[in-house]
Amino acid sequence: MGLAYAGTNRSDVIELISNALREGNPSMEIISLACLSIGMIAVGSCNGDVSTTLLTVLLERSEIELKEHFAKFIALAIGLLFLSKGEAVEPMLESLKVINEPLRSFATVLVECCAYAGTGNVLKIQHMLHICSEHFENKDEKKEGEKESSKDKDKKKEDETASQNAAHQAAAVIGIAMIAMGEEIGSEMALRSFGHLLRYGEPVIKRAVPLALALLSVSNPKLSIIDTLSKFSHDADHEVSYNSIFAMGIVGAGTNNARLAAMLRQLAVYHGKDMNNLFMVRLAQGLTHLGKGTMTLNPYHSDRMLLCRVSLAGLLTVLVSFFDVKQTIVGKYHYLLYFLALAIQPRMLVTFDESLRPLPVPVRVGQAVDIVGQAGKPKTITGFQTHTTPVLLAYGERAELATEEYVTLTPVLEGFVILQKNPNYVP
Repeated sequence: MGLAYAGTNRSDVIELISNALREGNPSMEIISLACLSIGMIAVGSCNGDVSTTLLTVLLERSEIELKEHFAKFIALAIGLLFLSKGEAVEPMLESLKVINEPLRSFATVLVECCAYAGTGNVLKIQHMLHICSEHFENKDEKKEGEKESSKDKDKKKEDETASQNAAHQAAAVIGIAMIAMGEEIGSEMALRSFGHLLRYGEPVIKRAVPLALALLSVSNPKLSIIDTLSKFSHDADHEVSYNSIFAMGIVGAGTNNARLAAMLRQLAVYHGKDMNNLFMVRLAQGLTHLGKGTMTLNPYHSDRMLLCRVSLAGLLTVLVSFFDVKQTIVGKYHYLLYFLALAIQPRMLVTFDESLRPLPVPVRVGQAVDIVGQAGKPKTITGFQTHTTPVLLAYGERAELATEEYVTLTPVLEGFVILQKNPNYVP
């Protein structure tokens, strides 16, 4: 239901799912997925009733329940509620201070990042980088004591507490990508920061960076990013390699990129014996050829000016589930991948006449040029080729009509466009 009604903010559906939180004694898994669905339906609406419901759910949970990996989805649901709403999130951030650790810092960071998603807010990015630079000393102190008792169980527990303590750093890494994805220069700078985080960051950060790289260039396979991800897809840490392989799929989603497809074929041979890695490779291959290369996952539309909140919400849900990839995607909750369906949309340009019959017309397709603030009528595209619609538009491409016989009813040529006969046209 969360997928079917995403972004509609329908109170009757929200009410229906809210009942599932109260009836019987639902498990943490059901509670968190119900909260996530409510967040999906009310995405970006700042709905007061929903925020109260979600906060109450968090407050009623015991500390043990909050340590489960499913608790992260309740935090994400609150974040989705304030997606790209900026300062409207401040009261909620104050309310989150009453929740117990380790979820409090994770929820605070994730909700704040969601609120500033796609804004390119430099101060918030600096704040997130600052969180990533924190260092948790308790691991080293404990290791000295551990030498005396040297029990494997203790070590395992330490690793778990360390990853729980640092979970908010993973959220901050994704947050940097989420805030910077709006504009080119911010994305370039974030890319450099991720390079440093990969070299010097904690293990938790290292696992989250491939996911952040994926979010920075969804369906836009830049060479530098593919090469970085390819390098980390052979990493000794399984979670880093799972995340990197999946990120390759997101970066090349629906592009049929030949280089990426070749890399994934090599990976399939390399990981032939390892079922989980092979599963990730197959996923990435499927995403690369999404809709036989006619679809995209990119949440931006209208010449990359507007952000589709529902698409971003779907992508975020999948990326957050990869924070605990062994329990979720590789475990028994692989159906969380269906949230990608919210972001899938066709990347073709199809033209229709006024009675919605397909109307093939010649269009010029080329690289988009930024003409903001230029005088006169500058060229909007460069290096164009002329095709007849329907035509596929790659990332960063723009189309314009090559005939004066018709005028468009929308300023932006992408998706489904209705054309009208030009009354002033002289053959």
